[in-house]
Amino acid sequence: MKKASARTIGKVALRVFIAVLLPLLVYYVYLPPMNPASRDFWLFLVFVCLVVGFALRIYDFRSLFRVEQTEKGTELKLGDRKKFFRKGRVSHVFTWVTLLLLAVIPIGSLISSPVFHAAGYAGVITVKDEDFMTDMPETDQISNIALMDTDSARILGSRQLGELAGVVSQYVVSENYTQINYQGHPMKVANLEYDGFIKWFTNRKEGIPGYIMVDAVGNTASYKELSEGMQYAESAYFGKDLSRALRFAYPTKIFDNISFEVDETGKAYYIVSCASPRVGLFGAMDISEVIIFDPVSGSGTLYPLSEVPSWVDIVFDGYLACEKYDWYGTLSGGFINSVIGNKGCKETTADFGYLMLEDDVWYFTGVTSVTADASNIGFILSCARTGEYKFYPVIGAEEYSAMGAAEGEVQEKGYEASFPALINIAGEPTYIMVLKDQNGLVKLYALVNVEQYSMVATGETQAEAKAAYLKLLAQSGVDISDSDSTLEKTVVIQEKQYAQMAGATYVYLTDEDGAVFRIEFNEKNETVIFLAVGDTVVLRYTEDATTGIYRVSEFVLPEKGE
Repeated sequence: MKKASARTIGKVALRVFIAVLLPLLVYYVYLPPMNPASRDFWLFLVFVCLVVGFALRIYDFRSLFRVEQTEKGTELKLGDRKKFFRKGRVSHVFTWVTLLLLAVIPIGSLISSPVFHAAGYAGVITVKDEDFMTDMPETDQISNIALMDTDSARILGSRQLGELAGVVSQYVVSENYTQINYQGHPMKVANLEYDGFIKWFTNRKEGIPGYIMVDAVGNTASYKELSEGMQYAESAYFGKDLSRALRFAYPTKIFDNISFEVDETGKAYYIVSCASPRVGLFGAMDISEVIIFDPVSGSGTLYPLSEVPSWVDIVFDGYLACEKYDWYGTLSGGFINSVIGNKGCKETTADFGYLMLEDDVWYFTGVTSVTADASNIGFILSCARTGEYKFYPVIGAEEYSAMGAAEGEVQEKGYEASFPALINIAGEPTYIMVLKDQNGLVKLYALVNVEQYSMVATGETQAEAKAAYLKLLAQSGVDISDSDSTLEKTVVIQEKQYAQMAGATYVYLTDEDGAVFRIEFNEKNETVIFLAVGDTVVLRYTEDATTGIYRVSEFVLPEKGE
């Protein structure tokens, strides 16, 4: 037997590389789940068939194109497509297998679509009708509302990191902030990430040292250092890359949302939601399991939804929560009705806010008719951990109209409103939101009445905004006797000073007990200029918990001759 020539060995080695190593390399890079409920799985199989077919010379890719010399020069044209498939039984069988695999995606998508399974999509969730006044008690302290959006959190987080000289040169803050309920307070957290390959290589042994926590109410950020560095992250490489570590540990799982969270002790974890179809092969993808992944040790634990620990906050992504309600709202009457007629069809607005209720994070969004106008027919709350839904039939302005009303109240400042949350003040459904400047920093808080969105109150603190809003409610005839948490005091002015801050003028009054009261000088209360040292005045105020200064919402001038 003649020895194989070096050229023959080289051809065989090349074919083996193409047929085996190339698919493995693609799998290592793109990490498709080995699960028939994933479209990526079928695309990967088609790719493997094409690569193996080329390596075994089942397909002649060179016949697809040909080069011709024309009067215009060299041109690339389509070749003889019949020659692409080589003759022979093996070639025909392999070709048909490849075509069948390729057909799975469009056929599977069609038979899994709402066209044939409208009831299946609509039945993914159960929505309970609830009473607003019962489930949403009146807000005394506006402290559980996560009004800060992610853009503002990023600004505060980056500033905090910039103050850490030993950290900022090696790491950056992740763009993906997670809203959590930490020890009863709404917080946004984001882990640090390596600032490129070189920074990962030089710091890989120590790992990522900590994370940023932003107070979504107090508008402050702090850096939290971990006792052990995180070895696994999205910015790590090779086996320490988070997605790769998860895929190798759970090769069949379809990963959906991955969020960074901390437990009640401050220990860091990644919460990985795993999806599966509820309809057909690909239809109505919903969360079925959760992986709690330790980024320090690289170990993970898989939980069914019913056993997810209570400290976990984000299992269902907010966009998925809205999408599932849209299935319910538009398809409950059948697919044809969702396209023609739209009887009873309703859908969520284009965004969502957060509420903290009973140690859980809930998504809030309005519900409007699909024949949309500028009003809501109600709103929903959806628990980010359990996927529970509640509907409240509160009719009024939709969120973007309320945001426009709040922006119009301070239009001369050019502030931009965040997406609001909903609270109960004096029995009135009320939107609450923040107003930000062009740098993304929170400047004011705004309260907008849902039913009468022309009723707008603003303040530099949530308490100050509430006091102004209660005053508006009282003027409109609403009984606020049990709702007014502002204080009242009769004082003798001992000192009066003026100060300029952020383009506004403030008057500071000091009473006989040394307490300091602040009044903004504007057209609404310009009579403050008549107050003088020694005058007796009645002040209605709230306390700023940050500075200890009392913010006056209303004052009564002394009678002449006193």
